[in-house]
Amino acid sequence: MTPDEKFKRELEVFRTEEESATQFFYSYQAVHAGAYESKQVSDCLNAAPLFWNTCLGALQTAAFIVLGRIFDQDSVHNLDRLLRMAQENSQIFSKAALAQRKHDGSGKRPWLDDFLRTAYEPTPKDFRRLRTYVKRRRRIYEANYRDIRHKFFAHKVVSDPAEAALLFSKGSSRELQQLFIFLGSLYDALWQLFYNGRKPVLRPLRYSVKQMRKMPSQRNRRGSVQEQILREVEHFLRSVASPDWADNLDE
Repeated sequence: MTPDEKFKRELEVFRTEEESATQFFYSYQAVHAGAYESKQVSDCLNAAPLFWNTCLGALQTAAFIVLGRIFDQDSVHNLDRLLRMAQENSQIFSKAALAQRKHDGSGKRPWLDDFLRTAYEPTPKDFRRLRTYVKRRRRIYEANYRDIRHKFFAHKVVSDPAEAALLFSKGSSRELQQLFIFLGSLYDALWQLFYNGRKPVLRPLRYSVKQMRKMPSQRNRRGSVQEQILREVEHFLRSVASPDWADNLDE
């Protein structure tokens, strides 16, 4: 494959990884939040406790396993590999390469000249900045979550409840939320650079489960993957716990 094709494939692998991890984690959070705030939802879950504990355990395990694949540098597909591929093949972000992608054999496009005029070509400084962001988040992962992933979920090194509690005490839900959302912001920045020639800037995204549940995005907007999964989990739990609630929703 050409460098262009290789990066495109690696970027898509990263998308599936970061979105999957985010969906697993926020689904887990959404179920707990729904049960905490609604006795009807809590009673519904308690009617099948083994099933729901199984689901929650699977979601938690999957979130940490995928998080490790993204940050661990010995993983086949990881953030370092993606950014190194981008930096070592910076020509794929040139205006000429972007024009080729936009043409894609579909004939003349009169708007393309104006589009390319404002397209951004990244510099080594841009990639160093992105790698600094990744390094900062990897330090957080390695300090607070790598041992949870390696010693508790991937391998049963820690089995004593007190030792496990100590492992989990290093991090926090808020910090994990920010970590997952960072991955989504990074993907968006790289995608916009590759396909639209925009400067790779990490835009802020909502990460707080509490705030997203309190002030959800409009229903006719797709929103971020974390907002979508929160909305779907909440809709499902409320529908099961109180069928009349779903019937009265505004479409």
